[in-house]
Amino acid sequence: MVPALRHEDIVLVRWGAKPKPGQVVLVRWAGRPDQLSIKRASHPVDGGWHVVGDNPYASTDSEHLGPAEVLGVVRARLWPRPRLRL
Repeated sequence: MVPALRHEDIVLVRWGAKPKPGQVVLVRWAGRPDQLSIKRASHPVDGGWHVVGDNPYASTDSEHLGPAEVLGVVRARLWPRPRLRL
């Protein structure tokens, strides 16, 4: 999610919040149930949401893994530089 987020940033997630296109979300894929990822919601599709990473050259997203289950919406980055509404 560079440049919006970097590895080891700490974020505040509103669990169960309904996403809107363009929001940063916490997701899980059926094919990788033990992995959580932060992506940007694109649009709803059958089976979940189509999500994309902010870096098209280094992102694994719905183009590769299919629809994602959105677990919550990222509301703020808490560390290292606090920032609301990514």
